[in-house]
Amino acid sequence: MPTGRVFGGQVLAQSIMAAERTLPDERIAHSMHGYFLRPGDSTAGLTFSVDRIHDGRSFSTRRTQAFQQGVPIFSMIASFEHEAPGLEHRAPMPEGVPDPEHVDSIEDRLPGLHPMTKRFFADSPIELRHVSSPIYVAVDGAHEARQAVWMRTRRTIPDDPRLHRAALAYMSDLTIQESVLRAHGIAWSQPGLKVASLDHAMWWHRPGRVDDWLLYVQESPSARGGRGLSTGRMYTREGELIASVAQEIMARVPAGELTAG
Repeated sequence: MPTGRVFGGQVLAQSIMAAERTLPDERIAHSMHGYFLRPGDSTAGLTFSVDRIHDGRSFSTRRTQAFQQGVPIFSMIASFEHEAPGLEHRAPMPEGVPDPEHVDSIEDRLPGLHPMTKRFFADSPIELRHVSSPIYVAVDGAHEARQAVWMRTRRTIPDDPRLHRAALAYMSDLTIQESVLRAHGIAWSQPGLKVASLDHAMWWHRPGRVDDWLLYVQESPSARGGRGLSTGRMYTREGELIASVAQEIMARVPAGELTAG
């Protein structure tokens, strides 16, 4: 991250991978709940500790904690399932969303960016395309508590499903905070803005490839007391719902910038 902190999605993804290495391949991650305890320092190493909490006939539970300099910065409990046939339904993907090929990239949407800032976006391992508009410099259009973002990895990922699940966790922490900010017309460049992720929950529903376009549909049902909740659904471009996400953030803005939602 530009601030020197470790990106939360990285710790999420690595925590899932650490837990999966204690399980056979047929046990598949289906849910995780984690808390960001301290900001991570990108100049320091990370150590992951996995507790084998439970192994049943169909489900296994693991707790993973990420440590830096001897103190935990992230704590997660995840559940893994030996999948079996059962009931199935899914919420449909929103209609009328333009294909990613018809949506400009962030670099094209923000032509006035400083070269170093543009390089930050170009060097990101994930390509993002906001269906409406990004909110890095300004919030264009309606101030509403929802948005949709196309995303994919910039390079092909090996076929290992565990890698795709972990990479999906990484991606799930991108832009999820923005439905809270967009509702109040607050851009990332707002002077004095302070945002931090407090917790993160994710449910993997179906397999999907992260190196093909995914639509991340997000909305914020509530914000109050310096905290905002965002929820998200991740779809393949064919309309398959592959994951659901929820995250609560701390969002502090300077006095006089607050607006009711």
